[in-house]
Amino acid sequence: MARVLLKSGIVVTQDQALGVLPKGDVLIDGDRIAAIAPRIDAADVDVVDCTDHFVLPGLINAHMHTWQTALRSVAANWTLLEYFRHVHAGLATVFTPEDIHIATLAGALNQLDHGVTTLVDWAHNNPTPAHTDAGVAALKESGIRAAFFHGSPKPDPKPGEPHFSEVPHPRAEVERLMKSSLGPRITLGMAVLGPHYSTLDVSAHDFAMAKELGLVASMHQGGGEAKTPGGWEELMRRGLVGPHINIVHGNNLTDAQLKAFVDLGVSFSITPENEMAQGHGHPITGRLRALGSAPSIGVDLESAISGDMFTVARMALASQRALDNAAERQKSGGIPPTSTIPAAEALDWITTRGAAMLGAGGGIGSLAVGKQADIAVMSLGPLAMWPVHDPVATVVMQGSGARMRDVMVAGTFAKRDGKLAWQDIDGVRTKLAESGERILAKLNVASTSRDIRGGRP
Repeated sequence: MARVLLKSGIVVTQDQALGVLPKGDVLIDGDRIAAIAPRIDAADVDVVDCTDHFVLPGLINAHMHTWQTALRSVAANWTLLEYFRHVHAGLATVFTPEDIHIATLAGALNQLDHGVTTLVDWAHNNPTPAHTDAGVAALKESGIRAAFFHGSPKPDPKPGEPHFSEVPHPRAEVERLMKSSLGPRITLGMAVLGPHYSTLDVSAHDFAMAKELGLVASMHQGGGEAKTPGGWEELMRRGLVGPHINIVHGNNLTDAQLKAFVDLGVSFSITPENEMAQGHGHPITGRLRALGSAPSIGVDLESAISGDMFTVARMALASQRALDNAAERQKSGGIPPTSTIPAAEALDWITTRGAAMLGAGGGIGSLAVGKQADIAVMSLGPLAMWPVHDPVATVVMQGSGARMRDVMVAGTFAKRDGKLAWQDIDGVRTKLAESGERILAKLNVASTSRDIRGGRP
């Protein structure tokens, strides 16, 4: 693997000791960062001129259902209840392993194209091992660093079958994946139901299994009435809640529950744009901050929104500022004297906090010597990001995945000079479109989407 020198960029390291280098160099040796300094002179290197570009840690998308990529825009006008009905009880049931593969491949490549180097693929449409293997294979082929969170499908039960809330996570399948060759860039987690969507016995089984196997157990929390009221308190009483637990959304959790979770080391992943659009409630960003914690952030559904992490970071920032501003107006009748959340925190949410959620802060999420060379180089563009008075605020408030020129994962270019390394993007586009059309045609959901846009039930 060649040595690479990223030269003369605005280096935003996200490392507390290094901070921002207004003009700096980053030396990559193999899969790791070898040096960061205002100037590095090195022989036998591939020099990449980063003048008028930001050099950033690769972004971390902490929650996305990548298997839905072929359904882009289909859920754009659906509430959460419509999404459950049309996707989980409908469209998901007709996916083949080939559909999972092309959706996951296209979704992962799009994330790389937008500067995401680590994707938490919350894969909960795995009715057979073949579906699971197709998703894992696509992640490996894309070259992205990924956490594959294995989940189970959520169809309506057929006569004689138990409801999915009564079905424990399949231990044999998780153990099969643990013994398989996931490769150096793929790690495994569990996408479980949790007490909001399953019985207490199922939740206890799944939490205990994840703890025993040393895996993160991630679950959705919110959206309608809980399947097991009081379930969280009982799980905590049994000692099953701790740092291996990741809660997604969490909008309806009480303040007491949030505090208990933070004290126990539970991590949180929010998806602010989709939460506000589909009816989950307000993102819990500020409530976590009040407890000395912070969220990681994910896109959630490309069937509903775009895959750009800068957009969802700004959504989280703006929504919480709006809540804080409204609270201050209610309290004093006026506007707060200053913003309640600095823009810099939003960059943490899509870098260092994502790494912390995965327990990978020692290797990814920031630029520092010895860390993995997961790096995104973003152009300032001809006008859009000029002038740069505050580099971090500029990245957050004017940044866009569409401006990513170069993207490296483990020291290897996944994108260079504005072009993805994947050779046959046209082929991916064609297969993705064919997959989406075939899935939608089987259940005629496209016409349902048109009816919703027209205001009819």
